[in-house]
Amino acid sequence: MVTQAHPLRAGWQGWRQWRTWPARALGAWRASLQLRTVTITVALSTIALVLTGGYMSYSIGNDLFQARLDQVLSSANRATASAQATLDASDASDRAAVENLFTSVQNQIRTVSSTPLLAVYRAPGQENSAIAPQSFASPQLSTGVITTELRAAVETESDQQHWQSVALVDDTGVSSPGIVVGSEIVVPAAGRYELYLAYSLSDAQATLAFVQRTLLLGSFALLILIGAVAWLVVRLIVTPIRVAAETSQKLAAGDLEVRIPEKGEDVVATLARSFNGMADSLQSQIKELAELSTVQQRFVSDVSHELRTPLTTIRLAGDVIYDQRESFPPATGRTAELLHTQVERFELLLTDLLEISRFDAGFVQLETEPTNLVRLAEGAIDSMHALAESKGSDVRLVAPGGYFDAEADPRRIRRIVRNLLGNAIEHGEGKPIVVSVDSNASAVALAVRDYGLGMNERESARVFDRFWRADPSRKRTIGGTGLGLAISLEDASLHSGWLEVWSRPGAGSCFRLTLPRVRGGQIVSSPLPLPPADAEGTTPNFTGEVTPVDAPTADSKGRDDA
Repeated sequence: MVTQAHPLRAGWQGWRQWRTWPARALGAWRASLQLRTVTITVALSTIALVLTGGYMSYSIGNDLFQARLDQVLSSANRATASAQATLDASDASDRAAVENLFTSVQNQIRTVSSTPLLAVYRAPGQENSAIAPQSFASPQLSTGVITTELRAAVETESDQQHWQSVALVDDTGVSSPGIVVGSEIVVPAAGRYELYLAYSLSDAQATLAFVQRTLLLGSFALLILIGAVAWLVVRLIVTPIRVAAETSQKLAAGDLEVRIPEKGEDVVATLARSFNGMADSLQSQIKELAELSTVQQRFVSDVSHELRTPLTTIRLAGDVIYDQRESFPPATGRTAELLHTQVERFELLLTDLLEISRFDAGFVQLETEPTNLVRLAEGAIDSMHALAESKGSDVRLVAPGGYFDAEADPRRIRRIVRNLLGNAIEHGEGKPIVVSVDSNASAVALAVRDYGLGMNERESARVFDRFWRADPSRKRTIGGTGLGLAISLEDASLHSGWLEVWSRPGAGSCFRLTLPRVRGGQIVSSPLPLPPADAEGTTPNFTGEVTPVDAPTADSKGRDDA
């Protein structure tokens, strides 16, 4: 059966994709040097072209207007002078003659000024005359085009020309810029009249519009050309850098055979040769170190294996002597005890060395199964009860929510817990030791808290180093090899877990192991806090009730299920 997406749902998905565009654009901006360079180049070029084009447009428009203004003023001046000369030469004295003269002068003004737009108004402040002609104005100038400010200027300074920029509307209703020039003429026997001539600037406006369109199209074409050239140039520069970056990534990932192609004699080719030389040197050194490490691991493994046979023989002979120590003189009996103890310690050291060699060689594999940390901690506490009792330490288990299984290798986790407990007993100064187990939705955790000597920050940073001891002069009670915590850290890392330490001098130490519940899972957070809640170094009071470990409580089960 074929199903189709609902249009509304498809539209909503499209909207959601549109909302991710800014994030995608930002990611592309951060990831691409070529995109950033071309974008910045085009942006700066756009700003430069806008400023240059704006200045050129303004300059050309201003020059066109000034040239047209000079032409208009000159034409109006000639028309005014010609009209005044005609009026001065006339001897008309009656109304009809004056009207004919006035009409003739208007036609003359239109001819000389090359504009059909004129207006003639009788100047105010004169006595009424029966022969004075009536004021006249072209239709386009009778709608308030001539302002009162212009008329006042003409009336005040009658011997000068005055002009003003206006908007002229033709018969079709289209508006265009224009100039109105005002001056004064004297009609014989009739008095003073204000003469206004209007000139259209539509031709200058059309020229300016053409220039602006040319500048705009030229700027757009230039921007495209600049972008293409910048893209090409940056590509020529960035491509070798990108190849070098990809090559270095492959080299860092372990591909030691990869190299940068060497072409030409420029600085990029020099960079490629230097990089390839560095890669060759690095490959050679890595191979030497790998061979040395392999030899070292094989040596440790072979020596450990070869020592097992004579060690077994020595151990059997030592056990026989140790069993008969009561029949020996006191000095010989003490020697048998020392021999037995050191043989056991030597056997432990060989076992740890073999384990470390497996970790170094990468031959360690997990054998996971559902493992309960509470049950495992109980077993470890029981197995070390006698040692803790001999040191005077009271070991308690607090497990509020660690009752769910985790996929882990129980042998390795048990070894971690025993190592942590052994260190706590060794350095706990006979004070109580708290083993805490808890869990959350993603992880289970086990913490071993003691209130003994503690360590400073420098010692805490080295506590997982091989064969390192915080106090070399301190007597060992349980005969450790100095590899326990290093092996424990490797075991925790093998489980994709955490092994962390908090310690303060005089306040004790706390080691926390955190494991994912599912093999290969991700740990969001540890269920147990570090530093611990009682990080002030106070000794806990065990008089209170301890959560039983036989069955999970309702609260802990609810928290883990959440």
